[in-house]
Amino acid sequence: MSSNLHRFASLISWVVSPVVVAPAAYLLIILYGFQEDPSRGDYLLVLFLASTFVPMMLIYGLKKIGRVSDYNITFREQRFLPLLVMVGVNALGYEVMTQLDAPRIFTGILLFNAVNTVLILLITLQWKISIHLLTLTASIALLFLQFGAVALWLLFLVPILMWSRIKLKAHSFMQTFVGGLIGFLIMYVELTWWIGL
Repeated sequence: MSSNLHRFASLISWVVSPVVVAPAAYLLIILYGFQEDPSRGDYLLVLFLASTFVPMMLIYGLKKIGRVSDYNITFREQRFLPLLVMVGVNALGYEVMTQLDAPRIFTGILLFNAVNTVLILLITLQWKISIHLLTLTASIALLFLQFGAVALWLLFLVPILMWSRIKLKAHSFMQTFVGGLIGFLIMYVELTWWIGL
């Protein structure tokens, strides 16, 4: 029974992982919020590269050469380099979005992904915050800003993901709770200011 629960927790952690959740949120925003924009495919490509493809290739490469022990980068000490690279990737993505003259929500996503990754990086020097929870709640904040209160139904995933990360001994309750709280609040406040809502 315990083994089945562990497998179920692992499945949740993979399905509701940063490289799945963030691009899914971006896809929904582009498909249902920007149907008439002829450049929406370009926006999606930049966001997908920055949020999914590059992180996956980076972590795969670091795992291959032994710089990280697993694909979830369980050990806090191993997170510094990939986080630092992701700051640069998102900053580059922001510049590309700016050149595309993209709507401010998309430039804001990449700008604040870079800024918030610096914040995570600084926290990581002393403490291990849950990037899974931070990404999930930040994505929900994005959807809330775009689609309104209906997006808040996705908050039901938060306690499920918290349980998963704690069950896998990847994080403590406080690490998941703080990650989730910070993720929603900072993305909501930053983008509200950036877009001018």
